[in-house]
Amino acid sequence: MKRLERGSLYVITDPKAQKGRSHLHVLTEAVRGGASIVQLRDKEAPDEVLISVGKVLRKVCDRFKALLIVNERIHVAKAVSADGLHIGQEDISLPEARKKLGRGTLLGVSTHSLAQARAAVREGADYIGVGPIFKTPTKPDYLPVGIELIREIRKEMQVPFVAIGGINLSNVKDVLTAGAYSIAVVRAVVGQEDVYEATQKLKTVLDSWRQSSERKDE
Repeated sequence: MKRLERGSLYVITDPKAQKGRSHLHVLTEAVRGGASIVQLRDKEAPDEVLISVGKVLRKVCDRFKALLIVNERIHVAKAVSADGLHIGQEDISLPEARKKLGRGTLLGVSTHSLAQARAAVREGADYIGVGPIFKTPTKPDYLPVGIELIREIRKEMQVPFVAIGGINLSNVKDVLTAGAYSIAVVRAVVGQEDVYEATQKLKTVLDSWRQSSERKDE
């Protein structure tokens, strides 16, 4: 199974941002454009709807060698043979999710502080989401954590982490410079008129950054 890689672009669905377009449409375009991880996230759709979409996305992701993550819903993740499950602080606990899904499934956890990140790593998270880095309408009830948290987590943690929240072309280099392992976006891709093009532009920045980082490590 392909795992989370440094410099990955992680695209997440949001029905409110997609301008009436389906999850299947925006995630297919994102994967075509270079996203290496996509997350099927919809807080309101019934399980059966997400399973129907997810089964098609599974084939799309296989074709483009991308990871398919399901947000929160274990039943959906199992039904579509997702590569992973992503949970928030108020969702099922990580140990319980691991018990239900086993070691073959990636488990990611949203974290909003260094303490939460430490707890997720202790419990065996395969990766953590860190944010919201900047203010975002996707998480209106959360105050931005800022790029300083990226620096703290990068200094202390070995587990892969994905910076998320208000990241776009105008600030992505600041996030990467602070030490982000990878970035996750919602509106910067699925909210754009041309999802494919928006993905390609962000992926170009990430690829350039990764290549530069690899040269420095040599």
